[in-house]
Amino acid sequence: MNKKFNFFKEAVKNYKTSGTIVPSSRFLADKLLKFIDFSDANVIVELGPGNGAVTKYILKKIKPQTTLVCFEINDAFYRELLKIKHPQLKIVKASAEHLNEELQKLGFLKADYIISSLPLAILPQKLSKKILKESFKVLKKDGLYMQFQYSLSYYKKLKNVFGNSISLSFEPLNFPPAFIYKCAKK
Repeated sequence: MNKKFNFFKEAVKNYKTSGTIVPSSRFLADKLLKFIDFSDANVIVELGPGNGAVTKYILKKIKPQTTLVCFEINDAFYRELLKIKHPQLKIVKASAEHLNEELQKLGFLKADYIISSLPLAILPQKLSKKILKESFKVLKKDGLYMQFQYSLSYYKKLKNVFGNSISLSFEPLNFPPAFIYKCAKK
């Protein structure tokens, strides 16, 4: 219960960057990860992992050749992520708007998959647009970008970046219930 309270406290204090007050459910994590071919993934990027609720599910599924790179700007969540000891996990304390630059520093040119928990709808429009463009830029051809949001308000903006290669699903067993956008780079 203490971890949940700490997440709640930190999320309320930094709502504009966390976008929620509770960690993602295992049902949401399962739905976000069901399109990932873990046997083939070399680089998976997670944007806004918070306290690592989805991160831990990814780490259970990755294969030996896969690196998971998490981008987190919140100090408390960053420190919590550092407690996860896993040789394939890289934690970057930088904004997702610097995705390409930070991946290159780690020696990666492309990502196979990007999983985003960022609250795009409440971030400044210029910042969210840059994050989406950076995500598109670093994805390999046919790579997937998965984004969850609590409303459908971001569909048009995702379509501006990914075109018609977007599918939508819904996860009611999360608080709040969430929409999952699966976007492919064609």
